[in-house]
Amino acid sequence: MDKVVFQTLRCEGGKQIGIATLNVEKALNALDLDMVRLLANQFKTWQLQDEIAFVVLDGSGDKAFCAGGDVRAITQAAMASPGEIAPEAQTFFTEEYQLDYLIHELGKPVMVWGDGIVMGGGLGLMAGASHRVVTQTSRIAMPEVSIGLYPDVGGSYFLNRMPGKTGLFLGLTGYNMNAADALYAGLADVAIDRDNKEPLWDALAEVYWQEDARSNSELLSSVLARFADAMLQSGSRLQANQGLINELMAGPLKDIHQRLSQLETDQSWLARARDIYLAGSPLSWKLIEAQMQLGSELSLADYFRTELGWSVNCCVHGDFCEGVRALLLDKDKNPHWRFASLDDVTDEALSKLTTSPWDTQSHPLRTL
Repeated sequence: MDKVVFQTLRCEGGKQIGIATLNVEKALNALDLDMVRLLANQFKTWQLQDEIAFVVLDGSGDKAFCAGGDVRAITQAAMASPGEIAPEAQTFFTEEYQLDYLIHELGKPVMVWGDGIVMGGGLGLMAGASHRVVTQTSRIAMPEVSIGLYPDVGGSYFLNRMPGKTGLFLGLTGYNMNAADALYAGLADVAIDRDNKEPLWDALAEVYWQEDARSNSELLSSVLARFADAMLQSGSRLQANQGLINELMAGPLKDIHQRLSQLETDQSWLARARDIYLAGSPLSWKLIEAQMQLGSELSLADYFRTELGWSVNCCVHGDFCEGVRALLLDKDKNPHWRFASLDDVTDEALSKLTTSPWDTQSHPLRTL
């Protein structure tokens, strides 16, 4: 069975739509290295083919677009190479970020059907698309704090561009966004009822696509707008509680930690966000704070270059392996973090995570 299925849809006027479908339904379409390479190679091919008007990225089944990356394999490789960067970990993160960057910079419209679970590496695929569709079942999150990582795959870029303190809140708490939340946070462009997927595909096939990307982008936006569901676009909890989120996330991390530790609430969404934060890695808390201090002025390539260093460092010097062990391998849900509390995290430990293992000339992503 192919892990990614590639098809082309012939449209009126002779142009085609390239459709890539993640096809590991049992694993919630989580990305492994083979899938990353298949997608990158096909996207580069479609990028050069004049007959391809735009590209669609979809997931098989009705549960998930993509639940993330194959962190089990990365962890097992890292555990087998204690104290050094495992080649498998460096290769996966490097090629995953290259794919995410390619989607951002493809030069043709890219539409993602973000139905069901969209987390971690799945959000990395979706964030770079020009036309991001969410549905009534979309559940979008960056829950890396729970596995001793941080919101990578371009999170440094898109979290720093969200309203108020929303980006920091999402990073620290792994909050699950619905369609309206994703629209508000700038991670989606249109909400469509999932039952309208086939009629949408039919409508896309009837369009006379043009020769230039800008015209095709406008045509695609126009078709999607016809299917937009006003009910799904309203009711963002993030928007309704922006003031509260800004208050909770104000000031240095020690103040945020104190507020969340003492937070009492009967709102289930906020209680869950608090609990996910408190169960997370203290080292990840500090790394996420540092991530949000990168700001919004770097180039997209520089965000990915920064993240690659941080991610491989998390495998060697951070809590990533222990977090994945506790949550996904042994599943005891009892991680033994390197530091028991926020106050215990040292500047030296954080520096080991944020110092690049490479100079500019040797960086694996130097050509982005």
